Amino acid sequence: MTSSLTVLGIESSCDESAVAIYDTSAGLLGHHLFSQIELHQVYGGVVPELASRDHIRKIIPLIKQLLNEVGEQQNQAVKIDAIAYTQGPGLMGALLTGSAIASSLAYAWKVPALGVHHMEGHLLAPMLEPNPPAFPFIALLISGGHSQIIRVDNIGQYELLGDTLDDAAGEAFDKTAKMLGLGYPGGPIVSKFALSGDPNRYQFPRPMLDRPGLDMSFSGLKTFSLNTWQNAVKQGDDNDQTRADICRAFELAVAETLTVKCKRALIATGMNRLVVSGGVSANRAIRASLTELMAQRGGEAFFPRLEFCTDNAAMIAFAGAMRLQAGQQNPSLNFSAKARWPLDQLESPMPTRANA
Repeated sequence: MTSSLTVLGIESSCDESAVAIYDTSAGLLGHHLFSQIELHQVYGGVVPELASRDHIRKIIPLIKQLLNEVGEQQNQAVKIDAIAYTQGPGLMGALLTGSAIASSLAYAWKVPALGVHHMEGHLLAPMLEPNPPAFPFIALLISGGHSQIIRVDNIGQYELLGDTLDDAAGEAFDKTAKMLGLGYPGGPIVSKFALSGDPNRYQFPRPMLDRPGLDMSFSGLKTFSLNTWQNAVKQGDDNDQTRADICRAFELAVAETLTVKCKRALIATGMNRLVVSGGVSANRAIRASLTELMAQRGGEAFFPRLEFCTDNAAMIAFAGAMRLQAGQQNPSLNFSAKARWPLDQLESPMPTRANA
């Protein structure tokens, strides 16, 4: 591959249709995202078949729009050197839509197409910022489907240190919102209510902090939220202030739990750089708690900008570009999707620590 690459990224793992163009010399040239929130809101969650159909309608027009805009900025047509698409994990139909479009364009443009791990995209998203983290570091991936603590030594060199034993943090946020009757998507609504909540009214447990290790569990917090709300209903105290107080207690419990687990990981590995990414990394309380932790340790916490916390194509284009620059190739235009794909099973294009 050439030393400089211009990569088109396509993200379609769930309910966001997103495209981006990343250049390894000039950086992010542009990106667009179409959210399907309104489409799925009436159902209280993502309907896979509807998500797939909407990706079919939206992705090609988004690509055309982006190519035109970047071309106008550069006063010349954009030359795409490679295409990176989300191969997994995610909804199978949605993934296949994006991968089929990527492979078809790659065939037409005679460029390589590379499948990217969705969570690797999230993990590397802070590297799109002006002050990117250096390897190695500890990463906390927190989203609707994942809550993981990972040692990161280089592109593709990931060691899973801790995982959730049940619900992911984002899933617990969404389910808590649903139980409180707050609507969809739940995470941002819980955070908004928490801003006006009394932090002293309810004391929620901090799951699994009474035992060693880095694994996590959030289903108990979800149940505790439900029981607290049901007791309030019985007492005739089912109002928005009670909802806000429960949201605040829930949010603080999640933030402290994640902070303690990250502190343990940093101490165990001797590292002092923490990368936090995924949709839940946009949460104010969690950001504040982890930033304070790193300040106390004399280290630094790295977060993606808010628009790159949730699913986006900029992170996919970047991750694909990094792998291509490291020498990974995909000579075949055959494509596949992986609904389940553990991050620690991802192959590395880089030398291992032992061989570095």
